Amino acid sequence: MAGVFMELIKKQIHMNQWKGNAVTQITLDEDFIVPDTLEDMDQVILDNARILGENGRIQDEKMTIKGKMEFAVLYRKENGGLETLGGNIPFEEMVNVPGLEEGDDVTTSWILEDMKAEMINSRKLGVQAVITVEIRAEGEENAYAASDVKMSGTEGGMIPEKDVPEVRTGIISPVVLALHRKDTYRIRENTAVTGGRPDIARLLWKEIHIGNQTVKPLEGRLYLEGQLNVFVIYETEEENMPVQWMEEVLPFSGDIEISQAHEGQIPQVSVRLSHGEIEVKPDAEGQMRELDVDVVLELDIRLYEEKEETLIRDMYSNSSKLIPETKKLQYERLIAKNVCKPRIVEKIHLGQSERILQICHTQGSIQLDEAEPQENSLLIEGVLDVTILYLTSDDKAPVRSVSRQIPFKCSAQASGITKNSVYQLDTALEQLAALMTGNDTVEIRASAVLDFMILEPVTETVITGVKEEPLDLKALQALPGIAGYIVQEGDSLWDIAKKFHTTMGNIITTNELPGEQIKAGQRLLLVKEVGV
Repeated sequence: MAGVFMELIKKQIHMNQWKGNAVTQITLDEDFIVPDTLEDMDQVILDNARILGENGRIQDEKMTIKGKMEFAVLYRKENGGLETLGGNIPFEEMVNVPGLEEGDDVTTSWILEDMKAEMINSRKLGVQAVITVEIRAEGEENAYAASDVKMSGTEGGMIPEKDVPEVRTGIISPVVLALHRKDTYRIRENTAVTGGRPDIARLLWKEIHIGNQTVKPLEGRLYLEGQLNVFVIYETEEENMPVQWMEEVLPFSGDIEISQAHEGQIPQVSVRLSHGEIEVKPDAEGQMRELDVDVVLELDIRLYEEKEETLIRDMYSNSSKLIPETKKLQYERLIAKNVCKPRIVEKIHLGQSERILQICHTQGSIQLDEAEPQENSLLIEGVLDVTILYLTSDDKAPVRSVSRQIPFKCSAQASGITKNSVYQLDTALEQLAALMTGNDTVEIRASAVLDFMILEPVTETVITGVKEEPLDLKALQALPGIAGYIVQEGDSLWDIAKKFHTTMGNIITTNELPGEQIKAGQRLLLVKEVGV
């Protein structure tokens, strides 16, 4: 192409690379002495716990994780009545994460797999727990690849059509992590004892759980809504009055300002309770009937974007020999972003000899056991951990509880999933209810929320440069000027045009084809083009 210059226009491609993950389990086992200010234990009725963890330093493919497990137990006293005991167990551990480097994007999930609080004796409590920690690491890479060709002449004149190379383009769709940050959202609500319930003298037990949360990226903000499920057990001022309880659902909604957020992004946001406090306050008449609820939610926010990039896949010229320079490009493309909501229904027997008067409260959590890719689906298995608090006709021990594990399965549609696919799963409990169906039989009805995103690692060959050499005239002369050709299985019009030194446009015009589509067995007339 004498007097003609060719320049490749290159585009910068941003890519995420899944570096890997590591899973470790931390076992906690400590004994706690009941303080002298509290009465002796007779039976543990309820327990709950939460993990407050943080990431530490990254060095030599290792990361330090540390934190504490805060717990509380509600127990029956030896002389009757209820009392609460709480504490925390700190932990710190070094985890090996192959391929992890400083600067990688790291996400840590803390899952309380099992927690038990059992009496050793009336003055000593044994607390055991297993915490599963999953560390996921992603890296970022930028690369340049050819997206177009710019032709120019020595004096800026017209470029002969024969000197313009044939170019085939294609589209890649890498998923890019546009934003990863942690943030907090504070909720302050007020509720009050209603109806004919007596005033509150002292809170014995308090629980706050998040439910039905929805997170949606909008222009310049992240919209958050959900509900706080609040449950308290309290003593009254009257000496012979039995303990009372109260359960309320407090809806909330609001925005977190994020300048990089916009509609169309793919959110993967985990929400957990980092602080929750309930305080008794007097109402307008001075009676202790109001509850101030103060909650801080911790959000691990990951906003992904699916980028479409048009790149040159192949190129050739009929007036010179073009030798593309290539490299391997590794990125992730989106397979599925979906929510699976399995219904869980199970009847359980409480094994209670005394008459059950009323179910007071039901609490539960979702634990995942396994997620296995299958043909166009992801099979998810797990259990619902549920605890039921109820009243019996036994005057000495009226408040009791029972805990059960209920297994479930969910087959989530994920077209194109493979064994190499990478998935992220967040779980929540949308609905939970316990209904009496017999003297000691309860039916559990629940709905789990399994929010997942599946990515597929992809390796593409892209063009980064091109060398130009003179045509091999002997090889060119050996090609017939006009040839008949029968399309073979797997042929494309591009491949045929390149092999027989012509263009797709020439083949379409010569054979009066409606477009680029051809099929096996089709007969084509091919006319060689020479640009020299």
